Amino acid sequence: MTDQYASVRYVVDDVAAAIDFYTTHLGFTLNTDAAPAFADVVRGPLRLLLSGPASSGARATPADASDAGRNRIHLVVDDLDTEITRLRGADLPFRSDLIAGPGGRQILLADPAGNLVELFQPANRSAVPATP
Repeated sequence: MTDQYASVRYVVDDVAAAIDFYTTHLGFTLNTDAAPAFADVVRGPLRLLLSGPASSGARATPADASDAGRNRIHLVVDDLDTEITRLRGADLPFRSDLIAGPGGRQILLADPAGNLVELFQPANRSAVPATP
């Protein structure tokens, strides 16, 4: 295999809205824009395929698999509290409360189509409080 990215496909209702969400709020860069059918955005080694209703990827999804599952992309952040404050300020929809466990802390965010994005801060990356 020669692909330099790990690719994940999200089926979305509105490709333009998905592009805006991922590039404006989560640090992705637009790679291909074939809206309204398809686009892909990149963040590090992750290539997120955004497939609108007219795309071949969306049409290939069986009808009984169209409900959102528990799967989600997982984005590591350095300071989860700062990210939550920033994204709440943009009035983005969170789908869970902040959860802490032995591996770190996480919260779930929904994209415009309801696909889940997990923001995760590993336990070994404690946020440094700002000094006044």
